[in-house]
Amino acid sequence: MKTTRSTLIKSIAATFAALMLTACGSDSGGGGGGGSTGTSSISLTDAPIDEALDVTVRFDGVEFQPADGDRFMLYLADTTGTCEVVDVQDSANPCEVNLLDYQGVDRITIVDRATMPAGQYSWLRLILNNEPGSITLINGNNYDLRVPSGAQTGLKLNGGFIVAVGNHTDYTIDFDLRKSVHDPVGLPEYILRPTLRMMDNSQVGSLSGIVDTSFFEGGDCTGAVYIFDGDTIDAPDDEDGDGGGPDPITTVMVPDDGTHEYMVGFLTEGDYITAFTCDALADDPTVDDIAEDFSFLSEATVTIVAGENTVQNFLPAP
Repeated sequence: MKTTRSTLIKSIAATFAALMLTACGSDSGGGGGGGSTGTSSISLTDAPIDEALDVTVRFDGVEFQPADGDRFMLYLADTTGTCEVVDVQDSANPCEVNLLDYQGVDRITIVDRATMPAGQYSWLRLILNNEPGSITLINGNNYDLRVPSGAQTGLKLNGGFIVAVGNHTDYTIDFDLRKSVHDPVGLPEYILRPTLRMMDNSQVGSLSGIVDTSFFEGGDCTGAVYIFDGDTIDAPDDEDGDGGGPDPITTVMVPDDGTHEYMVGFLTEGDYITAFTCDALADDPTVDDIAEDFSFLSEATVTIVAGENTVQNFLPAP
């Protein structure tokens, strides 16, 4: 069953096809020729990490590279209790985001309807503060987050996007913290190597459902739902980087709270394989666990429709 979720998308821009036609038909090739502009918003969301209470990341700006034009920067700062675009860099007041506050269909907007040159863009880069972040674990211990080469390179998203002439385009960047945060043994800090997805909000839907209580009986289930792109995967795999089978595009924990509900937001319209496991804690993102300590207990194919919520419940095999 599919039901419309009004809170999924705060504003629906033109469809992607319309954006393509508008941008290609404009007199701006991509970077700034002709003076044609549009507005764009950039938001952040998170697929949460199981062992943390707080994952704070600090940003000084967003750098943009037009496909045909000079790159430029939008500086970010927080001087009024919210992230805002400012005229000059203000590293003393960075845009600070606790990513764990924005899960499922929730997001925080860090660039709000900024006027930009219209056209095709090759990439954007999130520029980190010189104190990039911190993590607080469920045991209360707090550690710095180190981002390898982050001060020099920031967090770059390739793949391209469009700012439409005279229109508003709205994008969300997903931090998958279960893939991105690593505990280097012997060091007094954690490492952030972000796995990022960028989605056009006019093209996304959500997935939610309930996991049957019987999976959690006995108290030895740490549940999670894994989402794989496409509908033809023979054997969904764990998260292991380049090894083993196809990796999930995102995962979400299922709380052992008596209701066992889950929610995944910002999935681009299309077909997906979903799978439930009780072995989430055994999934080391750097190695292939599938043959030993990790298995899926229930799988299903789902179709995501833009602007709608798809419901998929997980039941034991008959």
